[in-house]
Amino acid sequence: MFKKILIANRGEIACRVIKTARKMGIATVAVHSEADKDALFVDMADEAVCIGPAPSKESYLVIDKIIAACKQTGAEAVHPGYGFLSENEAFSRRLEEEGIVFIGPKHYSVAKMGDKIESKKLAMEAGVNTIPGYNDAIAGPDEAVEIARKIGYPVMIKASAGGGGKGLRVAFNDKEAHEGFSSCVNEARNSFGDDRVFIEKFVVEPRHIEIQILADAHGNTLYLHERECSIQRRHQKVIEEAPSPFLDPATRKAMGEQAVALAKAVNYQSAGTVEFVVGADKSFYFLEMNTRLQVEHPVTENITGIDLVEQMIRVAAGEKLSFGQADIKLDGWSMECRINAEDPFRGFLPSTGRLVKFQPPEEGNGVRVDTGVYDGGEISMYYDSMIAKLIVHGATREQAIERMRDALNAFVIRGISSNIPFQAALLQHPRFCSGNFNTGFIAEEYPQGFDASMVPHDDPVLLAAVATFARLRYIERAVQIDGQLAGHGRKVATDWVVVMSGKHYPISARPIAGGVALTHADKTYEIVSDWRFGDLLFKGTVNGRPVCLQLERRGLRYLISHFGLQVAPMVMTVNAARLLSLMPEKLPPDLSKFLLSPMPGLLREVSVVEGQEVKAGEKLAVIEAMKMENVLKADNDVKVKKIVAKPGASLSVDEVIIEFE
Repeated sequence: MFKKILIANRGEIACRVIKTARKMGIATVAVHSEADKDALFVDMADEAVCIGPAPSKESYLVIDKIIAACKQTGAEAVHPGYGFLSENEAFSRRLEEEGIVFIGPKHYSVAKMGDKIESKKLAMEAGVNTIPGYNDAIAGPDEAVEIARKIGYPVMIKASAGGGGKGLRVAFNDKEAHEGFSSCVNEARNSFGDDRVFIEKFVVEPRHIEIQILADAHGNTLYLHERECSIQRRHQKVIEEAPSPFLDPATRKAMGEQAVALAKAVNYQSAGTVEFVVGADKSFYFLEMNTRLQVEHPVTENITGIDLVEQMIRVAAGEKLSFGQADIKLDGWSMECRINAEDPFRGFLPSTGRLVKFQPPEEGNGVRVDTGVYDGGEISMYYDSMIAKLIVHGATREQAIERMRDALNAFVIRGISSNIPFQAALLQHPRFCSGNFNTGFIAEEYPQGFDASMVPHDDPVLLAAVATFARLRYIERAVQIDGQLAGHGRKVATDWVVVMSGKHYPISARPIAGGVALTHADKTYEIVSDWRFGDLLFKGTVNGRPVCLQLERRGLRYLISHFGLQVAPMVMTVNAARLLSLMPEKLPPDLSKFLLSPMPGLLREVSVVEGQEVKAGEKLAVIEAMKMENVLKADNDVKVKKIVAKPGASLSVDEVIIEFE
């Protein structure tokens, strides 16, 4: 077994690999950019080597620097994690040439599966179901239209070297096929340096289901069941689960056996994933093979009890798998939510900055948190938006959903925005709960985007009652201050009005053992809790049932987050509420004459000049954040009065970029 390994990655996956290596008694080396010098994975590793500036192309993607770090520290092997160089055939080949073990498949397997056209041909030869299509390079858009007609619409046009949703279009007619082909070629050339494009049949109501495989160097190849990855937003996975609520045992076995056949065809060694698209009739077709560890691998670990990182290390060290196909169990149900630094209420724009508070839910009792950040740490603009992976395990799918909802309630993040409200809304959606969904679920259910009105809560009065409880605790604390003037003690009211989301909730209160009974209309909430100010998590019981939500005082308001809903109620006396109703409404300022930065990031381009007249829909500026370029366009016809921010400026949220006349 290895004595020391290097992790050629960062963030949560680097932390994840270090944990397993530590369990196995293996020393670890972290490589990091200048921006990551204070990162959690750097602190966790036994040694750390700085390999360059913040941009990935100058650090994490430079093969020579990683090999130099191996030689400097004496690392015998490299775990690539996912992303960066994990599926780079040149990287694994160079390591082999330098006598350093790559903890992953051999370079020839990476090369064969890395090309979508070649991998599809290999899949067909191995007897794996493939989608009807045209796998050779296509000369131009006219030929693309002819091919699409022969296959039959709808078709998918896809870049051979594509990934992450780039170089992909769906065409339903000749016009869309012609335009889509040209767009895919351009995107593929710019993003991957490879403009080859292929066309295949588009499966109606498709599900994205993948099979985890594991193979050693002794001829043993196994499948570890499936993962359901159909909950996607713009081709990026949002929630993953294992097993799939759609598959039956016969389909699972057939898919698993085909995944094994493909792995054997390329002499695969290590953990890998074979992705399939599955139709409404349970027909399934090969998509691609990922020759690395997947982001969502923990859900497979939960249902099988197998540490995939450990098995990757053991296989790379030449060990034989210690179990067979019959030993692979399917225990319960597991789900993973990707917690990202993005604002779901502002079109999922990136959110970077300091984690003023980072308090994930307690691990144990079926809850696991994989993360690479810490309380007070920073979410950088240079890398992807993932803050953490929240993973749960239950005996049934229903129990897993319930545990995930509770864990999201207990996940405290302050300082930046996160997608937790969106995740909470998905977990309460009837279609998701029923298991009746496909890859178009989010686009179908949220066609105009996501806003606060889409976060359901079946008992808003409960939130008003909790806010009243907090108000009474505040008064209770105030009246206990000593040195108060005799005879002027405060008399605490029993009748209150909670103003929340434009509605008034009259509530009466009476003390009970350990808490307060709060009544609205004909319903009473007996709340018992030892919550104190400063605790962001409110834990207690309501009518004997446990409850967990987030609660904090902000001025006259009490901010509450529960099941994704965020409200800011005010609790006041009956007389104060009457007087408030007489106050004129304060109108928000008119910001229509300004282009404001919707996110923190780097201003790459200002596309207009002072005095220019701009039509609605025309480009105004480009902001780069988290490896993505965000184009800002004019909402209306405007004339530019002043360019306030210059290209190269680091922008904060709502900072003025352009002023209009």
